[in-house]
Amino acid sequence: MAKKDKVKKPIYKRWWFVTIAVIFVLGAIANLGDTEEVANDVAEETEEVAEEVVEEVETEEASAAEETEEPAEEEAVEDDVPTEFKSALTKAQMYSDNMYMSKAGLFDQLTSEYGEQFPEDAAQYAIDNVDADWNENALKSGENYSDSMYMSKAAIFDQLVSEHGEQFLEEEAQYAIDNIQADWNENALQKAKTYQDDMSMSVEAIRDQLVSEYGEQFTQEEADYAVNNLE
Repeated sequence: MAKKDKVKKPIYKRWWFVTIAVIFVLGAIANLGDTEEVANDVAEETEEVAEEVVEEVETEEASAAEETEEPAEEEAVEDDVPTEFKSALTKAQMYSDNMYMSKAGLFDQLTSEYGEQFPEDAAQYAIDNVDADWNENALKSGENYSDSMYMSKAAIFDQLVSEHGEQFLEEEAQYAIDNIQADWNENALQKAKTYQDDMSMSVEAIRDQLVSEYGEQFTQEEADYAVNNLE
């Protein structure tokens, strides 16, 4: 970010010009008086007004100087960040925005020898600075599993928290489950159709597969709905 050039104030806004103008006006008023007392009063008022004007203008100029310096300080901080770190952050933002990955999943992808191969300190910088809502990422990831693979609520939760899956925190996965818009009966039916069409399984075998803790983990009610609606 380029530092903005300081804009010079018009002469009529400069403190010394204002001060002189005030003194001139009040001095003229003093000359209209007939007594030394009036002149003294005007002189005192002139000095007080001049001091107030100078103080006010100096305060405004100090504030303007601080505002001008802030972008330069930010730019200096950004310039201190190594290019490798910036590249890692760019990659992390891309994965978060398009693949809705978890914090742990992002770190692994950035450092993996089969992934981006960034050094760990660059990856950590990216994780610390990426603009991501991990709850929302978990929700988007959960919706993908529901929409494309017709998974059950329990199976999606397990996939979201698994160290071999998405690696979200349990509270992030629970947020996803609590907010996902899915018809679990319909998911069970679609999964049952897959077993029927692709594996030619019997109705009872499909039912068992749908409810198994090693299978699809649907509830008994959802599995019954599925097998009762198979063609």
